[in-house]
Amino acid sequence: MTLLAAAPALTSSDASCYSREVNSWICGAYLQDRSDELVSATVQHLGITAASVLLGLVIALPLAVFARRYPRVEAGILGFATGLYTIPSLALFPLIVPFTGLTPWTVIVGLALYSLTILVRNTLEGLRGVPAEVLESAVGLGYSRARLLTRIELPLALPVIMAGLRIATVSTVALTTVGAIVVYGGLGNLLADGVQEDFKAEILAASVLCVVLAVALDVGLLGVQRVLTPWARKRG
Repeated sequence: MTLLAAAPALTSSDASCYSREVNSWICGAYLQDRSDELVSATVQHLGITAASVLLGLVIALPLAVFARRYPRVEAGILGFATGLYTIPSLALFPLIVPFTGLTPWTVIVGLALYSLTILVRNTLEGLRGVPAEVLESAVGLGYSRARLLTRIELPLALPVIMAGLRIATVSTVALTTVGAIVVYGGLGNLLADGVQEDFKAEILAASVLCVVLAVALDVGLLGVQRVLTPWARKRG
């Protein structure tokens, strides 16, 4: 993967900026020569991040609703979600491999479990923030429990849920790099290779792309939040 090459005959005028003699942090030639590799790693990184956060949200929503409905299990659910985050990825991923094999799903499932720490707590906080008088009025109008959840509770909790989703997404962009330990780390694969080979241009390019991806996703989700919660925007 690495392009670092020994070239003792190179002079300062024709040496590649990512040869072993130069090994520059900023190297336009590397970006041009390895553009396909960088794009492929970025696409894989984005796909794993999106799938992980979506899976985490699908798991977190019913857990948070269940905890809200039955306060006696709330502490247990929050403790479970928080405890998952304390498991090192080096220990968690091997536990998942027997079920998923060495596939991107190993990383996706692991990162989805990590995201529950943020998503469950924020979803629960959002549901708690729905005014009691609003719920009482809806019940008085004959709303069923399911309709109350989908028409009243979740829409009013959406700003807090979206805030948690943004945090979880940015966090997952960083954590996806850890997937390099099972060969599915997106830009993390390039980072690991760059560190191993002391390849400065590769390290910097992968790091910058991670930051750009995190910022772009956060801004995108903020835009989605503003579209979905116009009442919150007007109030602000």
